[in-house]
Amino acid sequence: MKENDVVLRTITKIVVFILLTFGFYLFLAGHNNPGGGFIGGLVLSSAFLLMFLAFDVKQVLVSLPVDFKIMIIVGSLLSMVTAIVPMFFGKPFLYQTDAYVNVPLMGELHLTTVTLFEAGIVLSVVGVIVTVMLSISGGRS
Repeated sequence: MKENDVVLRTITKIVVFILLTFGFYLFLAGHNNPGGGFIGGLVLSSAFLLMFLAFDVKQVLVSLPVDFKIMIIVGSLLSMVTAIVPMFFGKPFLYQTDAYVNVPLMGELHLTTVTLFEAGIVLSVVGVIVTVMLSISGGRS
C-alpha cells in the first residue's frame, strides 16, 4: 500500500492533530462531563494507530520517543497510587481531594486528584491499545 500515499499522509497530519486535541479535551472534561481517561485514551490511541497506517511503522516509532510498554506501567502505577494514598490518611479508597488555586494569568483553577487518576488511565489505555496493535501487526512495540 506504499505506492503514492500523498493524499493519505496529508489528511493524516490534519486528522491526527484533531484527534489529539479532541482526546486531550475528553480527558480534561472527564471528571465533570462525559468523557474521562478511558475514552480519551481510546481517541488518543486512534491518532497513533492512524499514524502507523499512513506512515511506516518503524519511521513513526523512531520519531516518537515513547516506549508504550513503559507507558502502561507508569499509567497503572499512577492510578494505583492515586487510589491507595488516601487510605494512609484515614480516608476511603479512591477518595477525591480538590482545591481552587489562583494562577496569575489563568485566574482561578480547579485542581483535583481525579485528574491524576484519569491521567493514569489515559496512559494505560494508550499503552495497551498501541502495544496490542503493534504486536498483532508484527511491528516492534
